[in-house]
Amino acid sequence: MKIVKRAYKYRFYPTEEQITQLSHSFGCSRFVYNHFLKVRTDAYYEKHEKINCHKTSELLTSLKNEGNFDWLKDVSSVVLQQTLRDLDKAFTNFFAGRARYPNFKKKNSRQAVRYVKSGFSFSNGILTIAKNKDQLNIRWSRNFVGDPTSITISKDCAGRYFVSFAVEDQVFNLRKTDKAIGIDVGIKDVCVTSDGVKSGSPQYLREYEKKLVRRQRELSRKVKGSKNRAKAKYKVAKVHAKISDNRNDFNNKLTIKLIRENQAIAVESLNVKGMMRNHNLAKSIADSSWGDFFRKLKYKTEWYGRDLFEINRWFPSSKRCSHCGYINNGLKLKDRNWECPSCKCIHDRDVNAAKNILTVGLAGLAFGENGRLRIENSILSGSL
Repeated sequence: MKIVKRAYKYRFYPTEEQITQLSHSFGCSRFVYNHFLKVRTDAYYEKHEKINCHKTSELLTSLKNEGNFDWLKDVSSVVLQQTLRDLDKAFTNFFAGRARYPNFKKKNSRQAVRYVKSGFSFSNGILTIAKNKDQLNIRWSRNFVGDPTSITISKDCAGRYFVSFAVEDQVFNLRKTDKAIGIDVGIKDVCVTSDGVKSGSPQYLREYEKKLVRRQRELSRKVKGSKNRAKAKYKVAKVHAKISDNRNDFNNKLTIKLIRENQAIAVESLNVKGMMRNHNLAKSIADSSWGDFFRKLKYKTEWYGRDLFEINRWFPSSKRCSHCGYINNGLKLKDRNWECPSCKCIHDRDVNAAKNILTVGLAGLAFGENGRLRIENSILSGSL
């Protein structure tokens, strides 16, 4: 058993009064974020000063007392303080090399505000937030145990409202099994396993492409700034939300199935962002959602006590014969089935790649990380 920080997300339906209040909170949060992003950037480039979160908190207090910004007092101070912490975390991630330089937030993108315990009240399924006396009308799709440490209220581009509860949850390891698999990701199938199982690829973007094109064409004909354009933009956002929800649901079901059935999983450490630069394949790669698939697979293996091995992306998993070890350097991307020139074994390209990935992954399980790296290097150099 382990304690993990887990988020439970639910949709809710606000009243007109709550919509007005939340809209004001979103706007103030966005203003504070953008204002102090500019303050910190200007201070560094003009005065070579670094402003930390504590300093921005003091500047925010001074800003509220100015006559032109007294409307910032109409929203909960908890929301604005959490916004400053989000900005500070964005800079921390940038300097650590985990993210790009923080961008200014836009009015028409996803909006979100976060409340800590002093900014909300939750008991017996009833949630109320600061500056609002009415409880939120939440659609409870599942239950959780424990007291939330914070909540995040968000509104997506399709106009849907969500509340996410951050809870310290108990997660138990799954029952151990002797089964191990290698996984090769692809476009035709999101993943192909070493035992020959192919997941298929729903390709939701292509499924809704005609509808999306029609909605975008309608949007392009509207006058900028008009109400009809806002309505058309909302319709486009609804199609994108449907595609995103379907992808998320597919990856959640696929990853939990793989983790429940297998003790050890081996995958390639692909540079998905780099592969997206190939304009011939970028649309299909994005539609397969490899990045989200790997992310979900990684944290779920950590939660449930499974082993995940990532092998070198340059390992010739597709070109190497899983039967005799011969490397077919003449193999092309269009060759979905090929015959090994050495042992005459006929391979399905993706299944063969998954078997090779499993072999190297099991080497890591048996000989440790250093042993796995030695085997990979031997294969790459041609000595094995």
